[in-house]
Amino acid sequence: MEVLSVAAEVHPLIKTGGLADVAGALPLALSDKGVSMRTLLPGYPSVMAKSQGGRVVAEIGDLFGAPGRLIAGRFSGLDLIIIDAPHLYDRPGNPYVAPDGWDWPDNWKRFAALSWVGAELAWGLVEGYRPSVIHCHDWQAGLVPAYVKYGTADGIKTVMTVHNMAFKGFFGREIFGQLRLPPQAFEVGGVEYYGGISYLKSGMECADYVTTVSPNYADEIRTPQFGMGLEGLLNGRAETVIGILNGIDTGSWNAAVDPALPQKYSGNTVHLRRVNKAALVEKFGLDGEDGPLFCVISRLTDQKGMDLLLQALEGLVGLGGRLIVLGSGEGYLEDGFRHASMIHPGKVSIITGYNEELSHLMQGGADAIIIPSRFEPCGLTQLYGLRYGCVPVVSRIGGLADTVIDANPAALDAGVATGIMFDANSAHALYEAIRRTVRLYGEDKTWKKIQRRGMKSDVSWETSAGRYAELYATLTGLTINDEPND
Repeated sequence: MEVLSVAAEVHPLIKTGGLADVAGALPLALSDKGVSMRTLLPGYPSVMAKSQGGRVVAEIGDLFGAPGRLIAGRFSGLDLIIIDAPHLYDRPGNPYVAPDGWDWPDNWKRFAALSWVGAELAWGLVEGYRPSVIHCHDWQAGLVPAYVKYGTADGIKTVMTVHNMAFKGFFGREIFGQLRLPPQAFEVGGVEYYGGISYLKSGMECADYVTTVSPNYADEIRTPQFGMGLEGLLNGRAETVIGILNGIDTGSWNAAVDPALPQKYSGNTVHLRRVNKAALVEKFGLDGEDGPLFCVISRLTDQKGMDLLLQALEGLVGLGGRLIVLGSGEGYLEDGFRHASMIHPGKVSIITGYNEELSHLMQGGADAIIIPSRFEPCGLTQLYGLRYGCVPVVSRIGGLADTVIDANPAALDAGVATGIMFDANSAHALYEAIRRTVRLYGEDKTWKKIQRRGMKSDVSWETSAGRYAELYATLTGLTINDEPND
């Protein structure tokens, strides 16, 4: 079964968040499910640098303003089709944001082109290749289902995966005439959204199925609290809205062999994590006191609840905890954590930006990872935390609620607890969760049981990849082969 994945970022070629991890891991997980998945990806500078030696499989005379071409090959272990279009993608830094911190003003065109090429591939743009299903990820690929719906690609099925409802890809009506869509596409059942155009809404409206990245989030987005104005659409097609939990690449995230860790370990040798903890203490310039070390690996935004953590930070330090932060985001939050590091030298430290190797070390050495999100479609950092014995402290929301089992008395007695959860969206509730974490950390045997139980959690793609394969089979009427390849 041929499936084309269309995504704006794919790890390890380009990454700004969890979308890249999913788009990079899913094709590999599907390979023994009878599914051949190729990924269509914009040719950003970092992508072009890592895709030397590919073959040109198509020339496009006018790709939204200038010529472009498609380069195919196997790069970084993935089968990719890369859009080589310097006028659209040859930009420095972040793929979505200009150096001045604002979105590129032509993002509508850059990602319309991505979607248009995806649909053109379904219509036979590359000789000998025609996918049965196009799997579209987030708003950047949201026009693919509209191009298919209003085009001539008979029999092509589309799946729209929503990784985060907060990013709708909304643009003014004035761009419609340049999108290469027929006039009838500008309707409520097409791309129109409150007088403008939403790429995400377009995908959700026009795709054959809409998936989200956790079952709980699939339920949440059908309510006014989390639906962000699209809950009516989702409830209107509820039978084709499903949640499939994300997994992680357990090969890349394996504490027993991870090259980023000074000390490798397993569930049976979880006590060896202290070596990695010492490395973190030195890296972040902390004191050497033996209290619980909390970490944050996140975008620093209100959605992620980072303002709540700043409010609870005095309490965390007062309980004997220390905090290290890796991330970037809203300026006032970055400044808040920097200020906290000056007030509490040796107790709080922040490194802005993102560093993949350092994130592995933090998961392999910190005692707990704090994820106080206001909404969280799935979340991956808690899955990495479970895998590495870095106990998740999370809000009971979205995919966090689907993947972490709270260490309440009943769960502790049953031996199933894997983390600490809190309900209320408040700094006080977060502080109480931190206080519980500190208490449990002080009970060494109990703490190690929580760590080991988390490390045994199935956070792989095995089950979820099977569900995607079943969905593709349902759409196409094809039979999947779930026997491993030789």
